[in-house]
Amino acid sequence: MAQKEAAAALANLLSRVARYSVILGIGGSALQSSLYTVDGGERAVMYDRIQGVLDEPIGEGTHFRVPWFQTPNVMDIRTRPRSISSVTGTKDLQMVNITLRVLSKPDVEQLPRIFRNLGTDWDERVLPSIGNEVLKAVVAQYQAEQLLTQRDQVSAAVRDSLMKRASEFNILVDDVAITHLSFGTEFTKAVESKQVAQQEAERARFVVMKADQERKAAVIRAEGESESAKLISEATKQAGMGLIELRRIEAARDIAGTLSKSRNVVYLPSGGPNMLLGINPSQ
Repeated sequence: MAQKEAAAALANLLSRVARYSVILGIGGSALQSSLYTVDGGERAVMYDRIQGVLDEPIGEGTHFRVPWFQTPNVMDIRTRPRSISSVTGTKDLQMVNITLRVLSKPDVEQLPRIFRNLGTDWDERVLPSIGNEVLKAVVAQYQAEQLLTQRDQVSAAVRDSLMKRASEFNILVDDVAITHLSFGTEFTKAVESKQVAQQEAERARFVVMKADQERKAAVIRAEGESESAKLISEATKQAGMGLIELRRIEAARDIAGTLSKSRNVVYLPSGGPNMLLGINPSQ
């Protein structure tokens, strides 16, 4: 009898535990489905089945929602990079392949409108189209050579136009940079030919300058020799053969000094005409 009562009590206890477990499980599941978390660098846009998309974005942290009636859509608001490539024509009808690196993010205050109009993949829907549009419009204003020599100006024009165009979709553009710029084969060959021609022109100009300097040096040298001959002629007229004799003695002294330092044996003739200048002193 006692065993039956104990068994009945145990069965009653297990029944209560099972009942409470089901209640706690249902309550825990309902509580879990009523909570959602927004991480750092994110915002949530709430969709309500009655009111639609709510106008106020929800910040970081853990928040409550009404299950089934409300659905949070978490969106990343951090700056994200994106590369946009386009093949377009310049003002002088040259084809150019240009690549942009764009840093953009959504306007936090306009997140509900962005979600309503574009969805969570707003960058995929907007940036490629407006990026190509802006690139084609800006590059068409410059010649191919200006894209190289005025790259900063072109980049600034693309940045300003893209910022203005993206603001229409509530997208903020932080920075725009041209990362790649290449031209067609014909234009590349033309640039190389132009560089070769410029180098040849510089070389020809150097040759002309060198010849001009050599001509001036020859003129100056000739003028100096003429002046020297004139001075010697005048000195000879005034001093007679004494100047020539002085030059002969100086030359003979220099030659004798050089020969005295030589290890070879040198013989000089003792008689006959003067061997240095071929001048007979007696004349």
